[in-house]
Amino acid sequence: MSQRRGQRSFRGRSKRRNRAPGDGGGAPRAVAEDSFPRSPVELPATSTVGELADILEMSNVDTIKALMRLGIMATVNETVEFDVAARVAASFEIGVLKPKDREESAASTKVGVDDELTDENASTRPPVITVLGHVDHGKTTLLDAIRGSKVVDTEAGGITQSIGAYQVNKEGQSLTFIDTPGHAAFTQMRASGAQVTDIAVLVVAADDGVMPQTIEAIDHARAAGVPIIVAINKIDAPGADIDKTNAQLAEHEIIVESYGGDTVAVPVSALKGDGIDDLLESLLLVAEIQELKANSDRPGIGVVIESHMDRSRGSIASVLVRSGIVRTGDNVVAGTYRGRIKSMVDGFGDVVPEAGPSTPIEVLGLNGTPAAGDQFDVVASDREGRDLVTTRERLASKRKVTRAATTMAEVMRRVQLSDAKELLVVIKTGNHGSIDAVRRAVEQVSKDEVQVRVLSASSGAINESDILLASASNAMVMGFETNVETGARKHADTKGVTIRTYDIIYNLVDEVEDAARGLLEPERKVVVTGHANILEVFTHGKREQIAGVRVTDGVLKRSGRMRVYRGGDEIFDGAITSMRHLKDSVRELTNNFEGGIKVDGFHEYQEGDVLEGYEIQVTRR
Repeated sequence: MSQRRGQRSFRGRSKRRNRAPGDGGGAPRAVAEDSFPRSPVELPATSTVGELADILEMSNVDTIKALMRLGIMATVNETVEFDVAARVAASFEIGVLKPKDREESAASTKVGVDDELTDENASTRPPVITVLGHVDHGKTTLLDAIRGSKVVDTEAGGITQSIGAYQVNKEGQSLTFIDTPGHAAFTQMRASGAQVTDIAVLVVAADDGVMPQTIEAIDHARAAGVPIIVAINKIDAPGADIDKTNAQLAEHEIIVESYGGDTVAVPVSALKGDGIDDLLESLLLVAEIQELKANSDRPGIGVVIESHMDRSRGSIASVLVRSGIVRTGDNVVAGTYRGRIKSMVDGFGDVVPEAGPSTPIEVLGLNGTPAAGDQFDVVASDREGRDLVTTRERLASKRKVTRAATTMAEVMRRVQLSDAKELLVVIKTGNHGSIDAVRRAVEQVSKDEVQVRVLSASSGAINESDILLASASNAMVMGFETNVETGARKHADTKGVTIRTYDIIYNLVDEVEDAARGLLEPERKVVVTGHANILEVFTHGKREQIAGVRVTDGVLKRSGRMRVYRGGDEIFDGAITSMRHLKDSVRELTNNFEGGIKVDGFHEYQEGDVLEGYEIQVTRR
């Protein structure tokens, strides 16, 4: 083949394709949407390469190749910013719409978090406390004892019970208690992304000790990352043994202060009211250490605790205000429902005109019943409320599609998107004797760079509580010699939780090792594939150049990258945008073949330059 025939094959192209914004190494250029044959797509502020491929309706391979042509090496699970994603879309002749950053921020799943809080506008707020523990260990009695000693009258107790939360006052300082049915409801709110509880009170009966639901409550509170205070109840009951209870708690890594740990434990008798003041003082001390802050000068944000429909009053939602002020008459959005507040009732059963941070209120005026854990926002107008609801519905629809994937690959994708290289696991075994063996086997997989952490390990069938814990923590559920309850399987499919069951311990450990290995950054190795000499340089268009080359060794691959050497020094490194042999576009040029090559962003070839082709091989560690 002659070099000039190769030149003519390039020059014979009468029509140039649209170049991607930023080709040539410059800043992205605005491209008119009507210049593209397809309708523009909406891109998020950030997305993984796999998600970008789905949005553009392209294969993962084609999307990765497009990134390589832009000089970006990324795997399918790595995250790219909007600007990069827009350039990839433009390379496929697809227009893009800018992300709705403000709307998506307002519809964030970080429920109850005030992103506008600063040192200048922050003031101290009361702590929010949730009481957890085993059935019949005295949670309700303890709550009634606190309520009865601190609430003004008995009527208020009934009202506050109905709205699921109430406040008490201790030495001029307020404490807010969330009255939940148990740790399942506690975690359900956290699974929705709700930032509700500041402190968890673990109630353990001194005459019964640590029981299965006590262990579950510990797992749920620890997974939530909140301080735990132990209330050792029934100290006056026959058979009460506080030391035995403390020893049992230590077996589950709850080391109380009397055992040299840092967990506060308060002996109480909820029936007689003994120790209640000590418990409240301990709660205030822990709250003071946490330095809980909120902004009282902004529109209110909060979390829905529960809601129901009343025949005479309509939709009633119990809301915990987390920051800002909520006032009667405000336009509000709760989850995907909106309305205007007609009336508010506080934790004492009084109608109030406004409510501040950490205050539980009962809100009337919504057009539906939001779910527990939904975000609650005060908005400027009804129109802004409608827009926010529309955005939340759209995002919820996307999340629902994402949750449908319950494969190991999906679990790994979620973990890789997080900053911490930590694999979280919930373990269930067929018998109690296997728990320690399976836990130790799984935890031994941990390495310096990747930690495997067991959130919960217990015996019995995999149930909905296990799925709830895994969903709230982005964990996977692993069962050994056990089965999965039907309801749990359906719940896992809905929440996108991966369940694996095994009968051979080695298979379980192998899969955990494989998953942990997947969290390690892959090794990238540069492999030189071949070299070519530039025999002649051809001009294409006003400024582009094409290198007429002959391959001297190895092979040059269209999918690889190219270095340009002059006088032994590297002067450029970039992706290959075109490779031809004669008139044909080819994937590679082998030894002694001639052809034409364009390297993205380089237009200063000289005869005698040397091209070095190479690939970056990604090896899983």
